[in-house]
Amino acid sequence: MHRYRSHTCGELRAADVDADVRLSGWLHNRRNLGGILFIDLRDHYGVVQLVVRPGTPPYEALSGITKETVVRVDGTVLARGADNVNPDLPTGEVEVEVTEVEVLGAAEPLPFTINADDGVNEERRLEYRFLDLRRERMHRNVLLRTAVISSIRRRMTDLGFNEMATPILSATSPEGARDFLVPSRLHAGRFYALPQAPQQFKQLLMIAGFDRYFQIAPCFRDEDARADRSPGEFYQLDVEMSFVEQEDVFQVIEKVMTDLFTEFGQGREVTSPFPRIPFREAMLKYGNDKPDLRARLELVDVSQIFAGSGFKAFADKHVRALAVPDTADQPRKFFDQMGEFAALQGAKGLAWVRIGEDSKLTGPIAKFLTEDDVAQLIAEVGGKPGTAVFFGAGEFDEVSKIMGPVRVEAAKRTGHFEENVFRFCWIVDFPMFEKDEETGKIEFSHNPFSMPQGGLDALRTKDPLDILAWQYDIVCNGTELSSGAIRNHEPEIMYEAFEIAGYSKDEVEREFGGMLRAFQFGAPPHGGIAPGVDRIVMLLADEPNIRETIAFPLNGNAQDLLMGAPSEVEEARLRELHLSIRKPQVKPAK
Repeated sequence: MHRYRSHTCGELRAADVDADVRLSGWLHNRRNLGGILFIDLRDHYGVVQLVVRPGTPPYEALSGITKETVVRVDGTVLARGADNVNPDLPTGEVEVEVTEVEVLGAAEPLPFTINADDGVNEERRLEYRFLDLRRERMHRNVLLRTAVISSIRRRMTDLGFNEMATPILSATSPEGARDFLVPSRLHAGRFYALPQAPQQFKQLLMIAGFDRYFQIAPCFRDEDARADRSPGEFYQLDVEMSFVEQEDVFQVIEKVMTDLFTEFGQGREVTSPFPRIPFREAMLKYGNDKPDLRARLELVDVSQIFAGSGFKAFADKHVRALAVPDTADQPRKFFDQMGEFAALQGAKGLAWVRIGEDSKLTGPIAKFLTEDDVAQLIAEVGGKPGTAVFFGAGEFDEVSKIMGPVRVEAAKRTGHFEENVFRFCWIVDFPMFEKDEETGKIEFSHNPFSMPQGGLDALRTKDPLDILAWQYDIVCNGTELSSGAIRNHEPEIMYEAFEIAGYSKDEVEREFGGMLRAFQFGAPPHGGIAPGVDRIVMLLADEPNIRETIAFPLNGNAQDLLMGAPSEVEEARLRELHLSIRKPQVKPAK
């Protein structure tokens, strides 16, 4: 018999009754019922129940050891009585009567419970991540991630894509976030940058003639954590294709995403085909560019109804309305709670009216609307008796920031929100440039290597803020899964676009010399996209926080509490790298 096991803990079935077996695993749980020990033994593959009789040599050994101790046991498979079958376990029809036990790895007292969720805080869990990963939910999430990546690789290969690796040590690139820098020992005062994305390299692969590339690519960005963004590093399905237009990219990625979410979505409905929503329409109707389409409500611009009106709070402002049908039975408390929710988003209040059976309005601002105003409002929002209408007023972006979340919250509270579905969409026609609110400077709003719609002529003749780009995002259930674009592949367009964003020709040649040289030697039209693997798994696992789907994530402060990173470096190593440390000065307390 094998030194450690003849079977795994998850494979024993009724057909194995009377067999002599050897198992190894972790002591998951222990119960003493009338002097008989019942032990759950766990390994990667599952859990099996052990039974240990009093007066036997294994009894004393297994009575006193700590949970999570690793043991090897020998024993005989027994059939459980009909009343004792556990239908929740694949091994629930059998148990193993232990005849011999060996401790393989003793466990210290545990910092938190493994076999139940005891509400331990995230910092503690990350400090002991190796224990946290033993929990069923975390183990399942990590295995889901493995299966998703395997499925992606298979699907991309079947579609004719070639998996290729790109460099980790490279030059800095304006991807929109801070780089992680690596000092060079051989070149004093110079630094490598960890890639925010393999953007330039995958374009160079297209110029080199490889036609269809993909990679499960590690990306590194020194940015703050969010629920859907892990600080430090993340992984994406990096894709690039030659001789394509936007729709060609859509067809490939839409198929991969649809099939992937169907495979791992546990029966949840998946949008097909994905609707295409222009960026400006998304901002107007949903309040943001990553709309949660499970909420079956839309915002409507009603500014013209209040323009120059006597209602000073709305006069001469951008006003958007949210019509919520079927609220006739909602108590006043519902409206108060929606106002409180809006206040959490930064609103000073949330005005509302409700449409009655006679098309008369009730509510705090009803008295400010004329009969013509009422008729126009009902027509604009498609209101019917029992419909409540909420309003946001102010600057366009301010209203969007508030009314976007209000839209989703109202849908959830009134039954206009779909559960257990994956609602995808493409957001298209992003603006090529945007203005920095503080400096007034024109900047790239998305990917600087994108092709502007209208090409060189648009760059030279249009207001930069009116130029659209061949850029697009995939959004699912309010989460942005990826950004992509049809790339610029012409040097003249690249110079012109970067000049608008404040880069001189010399700066472009210095920062992107490799790309420019490549463009000058026959570059094909090409485009791509990069769906985030971490976010895909987060959605499939129905987890609210992305760190629950990553084996060893950094915490919210970008620290690895298990390994102690970031760590200090000894002076000799700093000298070797030509570095000195300048720590921020701490101001003395007053």
